[in-house]
Amino acid sequence: MAPRKNDDAPEDEALQRVGRHLSTPRRIFQPVRRLRTRPVQGRGGGPGAAAPGDGKGKGGGGGEERVAALRRFAAAGRRHRALHLAGCAALLAVALTAGSIALGAARDNTGQHVAPASAAVSPGLLTTGDLDTGIASLQSHLRDQPRDFGSWSTLGLAYVEQARTKGDPSRYPQAEQAFKRSLALSPDNDQALAGRAALAAARHDFEDALKYADRALKVNPYSERALCTRVDALVELGRYADAAEAADTADDRRPGIPVFTRYAYVRELRGDVRTAERVLRQALSSAISPGDLAYVATQLGQLAWNQGDYDTALTHYARALAADENYLPALEGRARAQAASGDRAGALKGLKDVVARYPLPGPLVELGELYEAAGDKMKADDQYALVDAWTALARANGVNADLDTALAAADHGDRKSALRAARAEWDRRQTVHTADALAWALHVNGEDEEALPYARKATATGYRNAVFLYHRGVIEHATGNAKDAREHLSAALKLNPGFSPLGARQARTALKDPEAAK
Repeated sequence: MAPRKNDDAPEDEALQRVGRHLSTPRRIFQPVRRLRTRPVQGRGGGPGAAAPGDGKGKGGGGGEERVAALRRFAAAGRRHRALHLAGCAALLAVALTAGSIALGAARDNTGQHVAPASAAVSPGLLTTGDLDTGIASLQSHLRDQPRDFGSWSTLGLAYVEQARTKGDPSRYPQAEQAFKRSLALSPDNDQALAGRAALAAARHDFEDALKYADRALKVNPYSERALCTRVDALVELGRYADAAEAADTADDRRPGIPVFTRYAYVRELRGDVRTAERVLRQALSSAISPGDLAYVATQLGQLAWNQGDYDTALTHYARALAADENYLPALEGRARAQAASGDRAGALKGLKDVVARYPLPGPLVELGELYEAAGDKMKADDQYALVDAWTALARANGVNADLDTALAAADHGDRKSALRAARAEWDRRQTVHTADALAWALHVNGEDEEALPYARKATATGYRNAVFLYHRGVIEHATGNAKDAREHLSAALKLNPGFSPLGARQARTALKDPEAAK
C-alpha cells in the first residue's frame, strides 16, 4: 500500500494499516530508539528493545566488574576532580573490555563453546539471548572465511547490540571496524550499510544514521533494519511529519513488531496515546517469542507509566519479566513504577539490582534521586558520579553524549557544562527532548526568559510528558507567569504524580507555597 500522506488520519484507519499485518508477525533485529540516560519518560528502550542477554559471557565482561570499575573511577574523581574525566574514560574502558573479544578473535580464549559456522553467519543469533556465544561463533567462522562480508556485517551488529545490552560503549569502535571490513569486501551490501546506520543511531549521530539508512534502502528498499533506523533517525532529528511517513512506508514494505512499535511512538509524540496503546496491544497479541513478548509488554508498561497508570504498568512489566526475567528495561521500569506507587524498598532493591549488572545512566540517576529524596545525599552523589564515569567512556568511544550530559548535569552536576551541552545538542537536532533539555539548562543557569520559548516548544506537539510540563511550570513561575505555572505544574502531577522522586515533590511544594519553591 502506498504511504498515506495525511498524518492526521482517523484512529481506525491507523489501526487498520497496522492491524492488517498482525496475523503474520516477524522477528527482526530491533535497534533501540535512543540511548536513555535519565528516567524513562516515553518509550525508554526505544522501538525495538535490545535482545536479551545474560551478561555472563566473555564478550562484555561481568556486571560486577563494570560496576566496580565505575565506582573506582568515581572515587578517584572525588579525590582528584581535575583529572576525573580524562582518567575515568581510559581506565573504565580497560575494565569494561577486560577479557573482551577483539575483532577477528585473535586473542580469544577458545575454550568456550562455539556454534557451527552455519549458525554463526545467521543474524538470527542476535535475537537468541546468547549474544556472547554468537559473537564467538562468528569470529571462529571469520578466521576460516575472512572474506565473508555478510558475517562481518553480522558481527558488527552483534557488537552494537552488546554495547547496548551490557552498557559498554567500547564495543562501538569494534562494530565500526567490522562494518568497514564488510563494505571493503562488498561496497554495496545493504546489510552493512544498514548496520552503519544502526551504529550511527546508537552513537546519537542521527544525520549519519539517516544517510546510511537511505543508502541501504537504495540497494534494498525492503531492508527491515534500514526502514526502522530511518524512522528512528527522523524522530531524533525532530522531523516528526517525515517520521510518520517513514513509519507508514515501513509498515507497507516490511510489517512486523519493530515497525508497529515505532508507529505507536510516532503517534504518542503527537499526543495520540489511545492509538499508540491499541497498536501496542495488538502487537502484543501477535508476539510469540519471549524476546518479542518482553519487548512489547515493556513498551506498554512504559506508556502506562507515562500516563500515571502504575497498576497497569506493573502488570505489563510482570508479563515482560515472565517472558524474560532478566529483561533490563522491564526491571528498570518496574522499579520506577514501584517508587511512584510508594514501594520505596522494592524500587531501591530493583534499581540496585539493575545497576549492579548494567550501570547505565538512566537507572543510576533514578537510584540517586531515590536516595536523595530519602535524605541520603552521600549515596546519591555516588550514583551521580558514576553517571559522569559512564559519560566519559561514552565520549571516548564516539558517542555523542551532549544530551545525556545536559540532562544529568543540570540537576546533579556542573550547570555551566549542562548549558553548553544543551546548546550544542539543540544546534544539531531540534526535538521535543532537546528543547526540554535546553529550557531546563537555561533555567538552572538563571536564564528563564530565554528558557521559556524552548519549554513551550517541548510541549507543542501534544506529547504527554509530565517532566516537560513540570519544567515548563517552573520556568513560567520564574518568569512571573503565575497562572500558567500553576496550570502546568498541576497538569504534570495530574498526568503522572510520581514522575520523579525529586521533581514531583518540588512541584507540590511550588503549588502549596510558590515563594518556598523559588
